[in-house]
Amino acid sequence: MFSLWGIMWGMDMPAALGQRKGRGAASNDSGRFEAEKRVAFDDGWGTADEEPMPLRTTLSVDATRTIIARNDSPDIGFDRSINPYRGCEHGCIYCYARPSHAYLGLSPGLDFETRIFYKPQAAALLKAELSKKGYSCRPLALGSNTDPYQPAEKRLGITRSILEVLRDFRHPVTIVTKGALIQRDIDILGEMARDNLAVVTVSVTTLDRDLARRMEPRAATPERRLETIAALAAAGVPAGVLAAPMIPALNDREMEDILARAHDAGATVAGYTLLRLPLELKALFKEWLEEHEPQKASHVLSLVAQCHGGRLYDSAWSKRMTGGGPYAEMLAARFDRACRRLGFAPRSREALDSTRFRPPPQKGDQLALF
Repeated sequence: MFSLWGIMWGMDMPAALGQRKGRGAASNDSGRFEAEKRVAFDDGWGTADEEPMPLRTTLSVDATRTIIARNDSPDIGFDRSINPYRGCEHGCIYCYARPSHAYLGLSPGLDFETRIFYKPQAAALLKAELSKKGYSCRPLALGSNTDPYQPAEKRLGITRSILEVLRDFRHPVTIVTKGALIQRDIDILGEMARDNLAVVTVSVTTLDRDLARRMEPRAATPERRLETIAALAAAGVPAGVLAAPMIPALNDREMEDILARAHDAGATVAGYTLLRLPLELKALFKEWLEEHEPQKASHVLSLVAQCHGGRLYDSAWSKRMTGGGPYAEMLAARFDRACRRLGFAPRSREALDSTRFRPPPQKGDQLALF
């Protein structure tokens, strides 16, 4: 139902809109499944020369009937995940999840960061799935596609309601976020961490506040993310850092500094990924480079292509996250050397305890004594 509405809403928007304040993408091209393509044109009233109007974020209900997504990808360290939101207002121009908005009849461009779908029944659906007799417990990843602590969460509280269910079921969870709002839920996460049921990874892309504002306009500042790592560590919640994505000739020089600052804040594990440009993201990122880093654009894209056999993206398992070739190998060597020097532990989701899982008693259940 909402997909059709989304198409009607989006088709009135031209393909090229110009950079909007507080937004990552500058355009709103149709997704790959649409028969019609949006074309920018001048209506004769000088609108093409005007400053683009700010875009308001709109929220719509995602009436999903299931909440746990499962995968069998060999290069992903979890087999189940929950995404409370579709789309992400953080607006990170490099986000590999942008192409997923095409499945909704919307654009991976501005639609992805302004048309957000939320799952109000997430906690109830999760409780029902975890209560099934055949459920086998393994760590669940929260926010593997879009950020569970994007701005809408402050008002809607869907991620918090999910954590409450996981706590009650004593179910292990891993979280990846670049949102400082996770500090609100330290009371739940701290309680779970004491039973080895929770670990949080904070994504830090750059320490340059100006670059962060342009690449990820509505995400927490780099300083706030480091503060978040410190707050989690102080509360006893295992905290890690994800230096991601590393973009050749743009933020890659910061890798060691990011790892060192995160370690000083209390991070105990670290990871990194290379920039991924699947599907529509190629054009969106090229457009962003030409707008914000025109002198570096061709060099950045050339280095990215060198990591993927001459193409801007290779979806092959084991290569899509880190690439291959001399540059990718150098980046991996730098990461390993920095981790050894700083004393980061190896990343391991299996360290969480799945044996504590117990569905809480329900009304009408027989007493355990009988």
